[in-house]
Amino acid sequence: MNIQHNVSLKPFNTFGIDVIAKHFVITSSLKDLKDVLNLEDYPEKLILGGGSNILLTKDVDALVILVQIKGISIISKTEDTVLIKANAGENWHEFVQWTLQHNYGGLENLSLIPGNVGTSPIQNIGAYGVELKDVFKSCEALNINTKTLTTFSKTDCAFGYRNSVFKQGMKGQFIITSVTFKLTTQNHTLHTNYGAIIAELESKHIKTPTIQDVSQAIIAIRQSKLPDPKKIGNSGSFFKNPIVDKSKYLQILNQFPDVPSYTVSETQVKIPAGWLIEKAGFKGKRLGNYGVHKNQALVLVNYGGASGEEILKFSGIIQTTIQRIFNIMIESEVNIL
Repeated sequence: MNIQHNVSLKPFNTFGIDVIAKHFVITSSLKDLKDVLNLEDYPEKLILGGGSNILLTKDVDALVILVQIKGISIISKTEDTVLIKANAGENWHEFVQWTLQHNYGGLENLSLIPGNVGTSPIQNIGAYGVELKDVFKSCEALNINTKTLTTFSKTDCAFGYRNSVFKQGMKGQFIITSVTFKLTTQNHTLHTNYGAIIAELESKHIKTPTIQDVSQAIIAIRQSKLPDPKKIGNSGSFFKNPIVDKSKYLQILNQFPDVPSYTVSETQVKIPAGWLIEKAGFKGKRLGNYGVHKNQALVLVNYGGASGEEILKFSGIIQTTIQRIFNIMIESEVNIL
């Protein structure tokens, strides 16, 4: 166990925010993690995974624990399905590509999402018509206080839109150490009706796509719209797409006939936050070292040297403006620390 002191967290968050952790340690096994949690000399602790869904606004006066527990294993397999357990420290996109190499279907629409496996259930990550809950079987999580492992079923996780029990009633109480997925081995169900997937496949003259084709199409779409965090600091989508009552949607539709929407239920409609932000004039707007990406209004970016406080203040301006124009409060998708 190598505890370091006064360590920059810039390499460990995709926004590239340069804040200092007073203490820092990497854990690569469950034993390491338990041992670190038992350290009484460091009463304040912060758990960090892939650093892809966090905005750091100040130095961290605590022991930052980077979870890098690796490993992928097949739990069971039938003719049609397979249960795969992936440990928390596995890179999400690399894990998705591993499943595709083995022709296991279900995760292809979630290609190129930044972050690690361990944080995926917390956010119930989703993209292009698929959410993590659609392929989730269970997860193991370490109770921070008792240091015991608990298995959470899909029901236990209480998944919602970019939400779970780990962001609500059990926030800060558990560290997810592994996730088990139920994927298909044949007769894969393809989800290609969301966004520009069909157009991308048609541009490549693919009429009967495989799960690998769908993944490559989504990678191409994401790369055309989203900045690479290794080049421009960002956390992907900064805001959630708001879900509004149908009456409010009809009011907006009356004023803005071009508003896109997705039906959630008979009484609720989802409106893309990116459209709202673009309509409000923020797409591509830059203030010094930070701003809104030119190709995707959902993405706030750090061009280099911006502080988390600056980006947070800017996000507040965007929220206030959307509230004023559309009478809709858009919520942050990222965790603010």
